[in-house]
Amino acid sequence: MREALRELPLSRPWLDEREEELVLEVLRSGRLSLGPWIERFEDEVAQRVGAPYAAAVSSGTAGLHLLCKIAGLGPGDEVITSPLSFVSSANCFLLEGATPLFADVDPVTLNLDPSAVEAAVTERTRAIVAVDMFGFPCELDALRAIAERHGLALIEDSCESLGAEYRGRPLGAHGPSAVFAFYPNKQMTTGEGGVVTTHSEEEWRQLCSLRNQGRSYDGEGGWFHHVRLGLNYRWTDLQAAIGLAQLEKLDRILELRAAAARRYGELLGNVNGVEPPTPDDPNHRRSWFVYVVKLDRSLDRSAVMDALRREGIATAEYVPCIHLQPYMRERFGFAEGLCPIAEETARRTMALPFFTQIEPDDQERVVDVLRGAV
Repeated sequence: MREALRELPLSRPWLDEREEELVLEVLRSGRLSLGPWIERFEDEVAQRVGAPYAAAVSSGTAGLHLLCKIAGLGPGDEVITSPLSFVSSANCFLLEGATPLFADVDPVTLNLDPSAVEAAVTERTRAIVAVDMFGFPCELDALRAIAERHGLALIEDSCESLGAEYRGRPLGAHGPSAVFAFYPNKQMTTGEGGVVTTHSEEEWRQLCSLRNQGRSYDGEGGWFHHVRLGLNYRWTDLQAAIGLAQLEKLDRILELRAAAARRYGELLGNVNGVEPPTPDDPNHRRSWFVYVVKLDRSLDRSAVMDALRREGIATAEYVPCIHLQPYMRERFGFAEGLCPIAEETARRTMALPFFTQIEPDDQERVVDVLRGAV
């Protein structure tokens, strides 16, 4: 009889006594929302990324949506974004009635190809949502130049990339507003939640108002004085407490994840047909979010993934193209062939188990099974 396999998850957050300690402090304070812990978290995040302002929100998607509202996007406007991302990179402006334009990605970085973005611009284009995919910084300078040349808003979807650096400076420090997210599979987590970093005091004031039903914070009127149409994208002090504990060990989290990624790279060196992620270079320092490999065209990805799962090893496709999702096809008529590099990448990539405290023995187990499957 076969011994039961120990399941190896795709991701797992690193939580310990410090998170418990700070959450208990909040519980005992009796102030669970709109309290001082959120402000402390925002201040520390802003300092961490090198931006003067930060506004915590209920999710990364919420942060992206608010930036789209502030940019004034609406029906008749077009927004360029990456087809190789999570759907929120497009949903954020679809919620405002804007139309998606998908530009293809660079085959090495898997981020937006600036030349494809330039070619996609039309007279109706109003914004670019740039994605730092899998924690690897996008070509921010080139995309900024395109945005400035055409008078476009530039929103940085850094939801997967806290701790990454572009040209020696943290993402969030370069000027465009950026959004970071804290779902449990991210580098650090608060359960759910996100934060918008900005270099504009006016934008920060709008974010604080919009996330809380458009409430006024200018000192005029009372608690029920609402000056704009807003949403409930508020965060809680409980989440902020977890976030503060996570920020305390973020440097260690990033170190451990980088070490785990190097270990996978070494183990995969003699596995034929499996291509590791692109390495860092002088202008791009990745923050390791997931570990996604690309399989050779000759391999059957479904069969490889099934082999891993039979051995108790979690895996997943990372990620299907946004423009080929059912709701996108039905609403806009998108089909295969629009973004061939992204589509080819999406067909061949898969994620391996990857998290802060993954054990070396478990990584060896993953690669041994993968070697046998390819």
